[in-house]
Amino acid sequence: MKLNYVVLYFSLVILVSCGSEKKRAVIPLNGEWQVEEGSMNNPPDNYSHTVRVPGLVNMAEPPFVNSGPKVWDRNNIYQADTLREAFWYHRSFRINDNIPDVARLKVSKAMFGTRVYLNGKDIGEHLPCFTPGLFDIKSALKKGDNELVIRIGSSRNSIPPAIPDGFDFEKNRYIPGIFDDVELQLSGKPFIISAQAIPDIKREQVKIHAKIMGSDTGKESEIIFRVTESKSGIEAGRASVSPEPAPDSSVIYVDAIIPVKNCHLWSPEDPFLYNLIIESAGDEYSTRFGMREFYYDAEKSIPVLNGKPYYLRGSNITLYRFFEDEECGLLPWDTSWVRKLHQSFEQFHWNSLRYCIGIAPESWYRIADEVGILIQNEFPIWYGGKGWNKWPDELKRDELAKEYTEWIEEQWNHPSIIIWDASNETVSHNGKTEEIAAAIEIVRALDLSGRPWDNSYSSVRSKGDVLELHPYHFQDPKFTLKNIAEADTNPGGQNLKRSASPYMKIVNEYGWLWLNRDGSPTTLTSDLYRNLLGKKSTTEQRRETYARYLAAETEFWRCHRECAGVMHFNVLGYSRRDGQTSDHFTDVKNLDYEDNFVKYIHDAFSPVGLMLDEWGKEIQAESYHFFKINVVNDLDTQWKGQVLLEIFSRDTLLSGESRQAIVPPYEMRTLKIGIKTPELPGKYTVIASLIENKTEKPVRSVREIPFVSEK
Repeated sequence: MKLNYVVLYFSLVILVSCGSEKKRAVIPLNGEWQVEEGSMNNPPDNYSHTVRVPGLVNMAEPPFVNSGPKVWDRNNIYQADTLREAFWYHRSFRINDNIPDVARLKVSKAMFGTRVYLNGKDIGEHLPCFTPGLFDIKSALKKGDNELVIRIGSSRNSIPPAIPDGFDFEKNRYIPGIFDDVELQLSGKPFIISAQAIPDIKREQVKIHAKIMGSDTGKESEIIFRVTESKSGIEAGRASVSPEPAPDSSVIYVDAIIPVKNCHLWSPEDPFLYNLIIESAGDEYSTRFGMREFYYDAEKSIPVLNGKPYYLRGSNITLYRFFEDEECGLLPWDTSWVRKLHQSFEQFHWNSLRYCIGIAPESWYRIADEVGILIQNEFPIWYGGKGWNKWPDELKRDELAKEYTEWIEEQWNHPSIIIWDASNETVSHNGKTEEIAAAIEIVRALDLSGRPWDNSYSSVRSKGDVLELHPYHFQDPKFTLKNIAEADTNPGGQNLKRSASPYMKIVNEYGWLWLNRDGSPTTLTSDLYRNLLGKKSTTEQRRETYARYLAAETEFWRCHRECAGVMHFNVLGYSRRDGQTSDHFTDVKNLDYEDNFVKYIHDAFSPVGLMLDEWGKEIQAESYHFFKINVVNDLDTQWKGQVLLEIFSRDTLLSGESRQAIVPPYEMRTLKIGIKTPELPGKYTVIASLIENKTEKPVRSVREIPFVSEK
């Protein structure tokens, strides 16, 4: 295929110097590119649009007509863009020095399928959409001016059905684009291909497993490993290794152990980072890591971070759904906005997130590392099984293992990532996810830190792995809050009691109470709100009901201590009139949350939290009633304070009683407080509060309770 293009320089030209020492140069190619639509096999003669990289093609200027068009059937796996087959990206750059021994182009993520041409030469193709494409461009790269063209498919139909394409039953649009970083990597040899840092906090050391391309001479120089503090640059440890000779640029593996004396542990409360720097005679490689260990103690049924129990509290982000939101724009690639988003979660006491049905751009993980958020990292596969979006027969374990390998190798040094999540709510052939299970076992040993895996709804998993649970009480539109009184406290059912389960049970979806950002019900909740509030409910009534009920459910799942984690669904997604779910923003650009959500969810996820174990069933008026209250402590220190119970008529306090309570670290305590009930029948607000001292704001659990006359 002959490439014809018009060379336009202006802002598209960059100047690259490799440096005289032949050490690595990493040159970002992000920024403004030219882009044009067309067929898969015939590149455009000229380019009449520009677009930001990373980003999506719907942000091109001038805009394309209906890029990423609305799908005609959300349940259909195979859907095409009838207006074009592909988008062609183009830019120029200049190399000022001689070409070094190693020259690679990295396209971190692009939908749908990536083909690279450099100076008219076909470099190759990378079909996976959610993992990095690495291209050897040495043979085509030249000193002076270079022309780079990248072709991506316009739709999911652009790649074979054997390749995961991000199918999501809720999505209306699948917008293509190069949605993560693009960079040149120029280096001498020996070339450090990759390196994995494996913390050993007990021995205060980090093990390094490096993959290295040897020199052409076969005489390998000493490899130097250094660990420095990321912020200060102070050296924390070093080691050196003289590897065995490698013939003719073959790949060798080099291991080293670096003592890190008085190592500073990484945690959400203290996200301290180190740099790993590896030097050879011709290369210098750098990555970041944290000294942290995470696993599930199946014998004690507790998640463990850095040797201590650590319960997960958080939410979900469905970033690929947000891609189609009207307010999305370039926000996901604005690192200031992404950082503020993650920092905003502190007000809800969240220490964890599930990046749901979609691997985020790398900048998101770097920010999670820095801010201190634990990530359940989910590969974008969602096939429900019998009756809808059935597993494609062409998608096999070998392709999954290939993509999982690229995924793990790209992200294994992020301390924020604690769980590899292979799919969402997926069952495949004959009702089992055996293709995914087999792929997991192929790649599991690659992660030397031994992170647990989540294998969705499959029964096939290993001890210590994650079992995701989605107990949606309100999926039944006739369900009311008082029905929770009879609900099973174990989200996995009677066959998965916490004391007997070898798996880390995480409730990472619950609620089914979604409202659009304007306060209107979604398509899945219209009947629910009609049942709860009647046909003429107001926006404020719905928003307060949503927040109160979601807080109550959060308390329910946390305070029975059946789960290693509770992560509500979800804090960022789309908002659209024909949508099924939504998020909690009133202004997503400015990260303004709905007021009721802030008010109630702050308390529901408090590290020391409580649950008023009353759900709205009638209580006799003008009597004495004992209210049951559960207090849960996620901290490593004892909590001691006052538990206060109060009954209000609107804003008027009618009665109140309190008790002192002590809750040991990581445990739950149940107490009962007796109180005089109102004299007159009616609906009253009952509030249980935790008061540690006079300066701290109380943590509250709120219920609306009907009090009735004696029958």
